[in-house]
Amino acid sequence: MHLNMSRILAIDYGRKRTGLAVTDTLQLIANGLTTVPTHELLDFIVRYVANEPVERIIVGLPKQMDNKASENMKYIDPFVRSLKKKLPDMPVEFIDERFTSVLAHRAMLDGGLKKKDRQNKALVDEISAVIILQSYLESKRFR
Repeated sequence: MHLNMSRILAIDYGRKRTGLAVTDTLQLIANGLTTVPTHELLDFIVRYVANEPVERIIVGLPKQMDNKASENMKYIDPFVRSLKKKLPDMPVEFIDERFTSVLAHRAMLDGGLKKKDRQNKALVDEISAVIILQSYLESKRFR
């Protein structure tokens, strides 16, 4: 059996801050990695990929309820273009993330996080990235 020992990195892109999540090398579990200021995101990812085996990058695709691309897409597109220039061999996939920040909040509530932590936006971004990654892993399992 061929064991694939590389990670999948997920991005919850925000204009100011971006949440990142990553799988274990068996690609079973999604964990929060960190939140980075978006202007440092590209450098952070290039450094991370240089040090860790990453197989692909998943980018949360923000859509509005009516399925039109959201305002945020005009920031995500140029970012993804730069990412592909820097890492031409890295597959980059989009996944619909319409409900992730809602789910992130619910996950935090269910997890019993204190109100102060819930107001920690960076944590919300990181949890959103985890949810994006988890839904990607689940969709892959059922394909």
